[in-house]
Amino acid sequence: MFVIHIASEYAGVAKVGGLADVVQGLTRELAIRGHSVEVILPRYDVMKFDRIWGYTKAYSDLWVPYHHMWVHCDVYFGFVDGVKCFFIEPHFHKNFFNRGVIYGHDDDAERFAFFSKAALEFMLKAGKHPDIIHVHDWQTALVPVMLFETYKNFGMVHPRVCFTIHNIHHQGVTGEQVLRQVGLNPAHYIVPHRLQDMRWPGAVNLMKGAIVFSNFVSTVSRRYMHEVMHTELGHGLQHVLNQHGTKCGGVLNGVDYAHWNPEVDRFLPQKYSLATLDDKYKNKRALRERFWLRDEYKPIIAVVSRLDPQKGVGLIRHAIFYALANGCQFVLLGSAPDKKINEDFWNLKRQTNDNPDCHLELGHDEGLAHLIYAGADMLVVPSAFEPCGLTQLIAMKYGTVPVVRNTGGLADTVCDANHGSRPFHERTGYTFNDFNNAGLESALVRAIGMWCHYPKHWRELMENGMRQDFSWKTPAQDYLNIYELIRAK
Repeated sequence: MFVIHIASEYAGVAKVGGLADVVQGLTRELAIRGHSVEVILPRYDVMKFDRIWGYTKAYSDLWVPYHHMWVHCDVYFGFVDGVKCFFIEPHFHKNFFNRGVIYGHDDDAERFAFFSKAALEFMLKAGKHPDIIHVHDWQTALVPVMLFETYKNFGMVHPRVCFTIHNIHHQGVTGEQVLRQVGLNPAHYIVPHRLQDMRWPGAVNLMKGAIVFSNFVSTVSRRYMHEVMHTELGHGLQHVLNQHGTKCGGVLNGVDYAHWNPEVDRFLPQKYSLATLDDKYKNKRALRERFWLRDEYKPIIAVVSRLDPQKGVGLIRHAIFYALANGCQFVLLGSAPDKKINEDFWNLKRQTNDNPDCHLELGHDEGLAHLIYAGADMLVVPSAFEPCGLTQLIAMKYGTVPVVRNTGGLADTVCDANHGSRPFHERTGYTFNDFNNAGLESALVRAIGMWCHYPKHWRELMENGMRQDFSWKTPAQDYLNIYELIRAK
């Protein structure tokens, strides 16, 4: 099968969050299985070009319509972790992808609408007719709209489209000028059954357009699909999702175990496995040395997270002081895009800087993240909502017990040690329901109690998590089944 992914991120070269990991992990697994897989991305100035093998200019005469003019683009090619990737670079005074960052500008909708148009133009001019086009989140949500409304008239009638919602909170709500930019008449599309935003009737909702025009819509966990269809977590898209419910489904994300695996992890001072689990504690000692924490018999509770309201920053803050007050150590690795949250955590860092049981590392450090997963005893994920979550999946692979809120993909992947419906050998962590301090404490007190008083059972929890298989093997097959389903229509 020939599959093209069109995305705004790809792990290894251009990553902001979990979207990059998902696109990379899925495409690698599909390629390993023998399918023809290509990825189309913007060529950002902040890409890690050293991670691209065989980087070369592949196409130098791509002209992309933009309002009433044409923009000249070059297309570069290279392999990223064995997957064929194309990078589109527009030569334009607005410098769409030479901004020093991937997201965060007022014209993001315009930038990614242009990229979506350019990706389709490249496929048309290069004669690419994939069986499936797989697009991701609002940034590429215009692709199915333009494919079925414009490009089918140019002979692109073969591809079917799968659209994956990674986070429905960000929908690409924008003005009608974005439609004009890509050659679509706003009067024809800003209507309730197409791209009209239900909360702002004069606005365009790009994600809604992809839901309407795609052949299949997936979320990154089954629980999250249920939540966005039937609760306020749908952020206004509940109605359109239910209208198109027969083509909606959830597919749990996977983890790339070539990268996240304590048996082969190049960042760890001591590799280990289920059979050599005691070696994990050499990484715990290394983590303490790295952060100048005292070496005492007590658990290390960790957070590895983006620090924003979705991730439960208030509960993360509470977890720090609760852990310290209950005989634990606490480490955090995270960055805050919001200025106020960033200032708050820098104040927290200064407040706890001299505490020998606490260290807050504000920023992103890939190697340090690996060491924390390996060295910590527990990982806290107190999200307000969580489409899938990768941190709890990674933690389990490293024998670190997750303490999570019972929402979205967290609920799908973590079975509570005390109250889970499965037998104990299948239970993997601790969960809580209420998004407040008392809810978090209800899980933490049980986890800390188990660690302190029932070490044998704690060890079993660690081993249970390490035995779980959250690789891309099953999700890739789920997507292949979806591809076959929509290809047959």
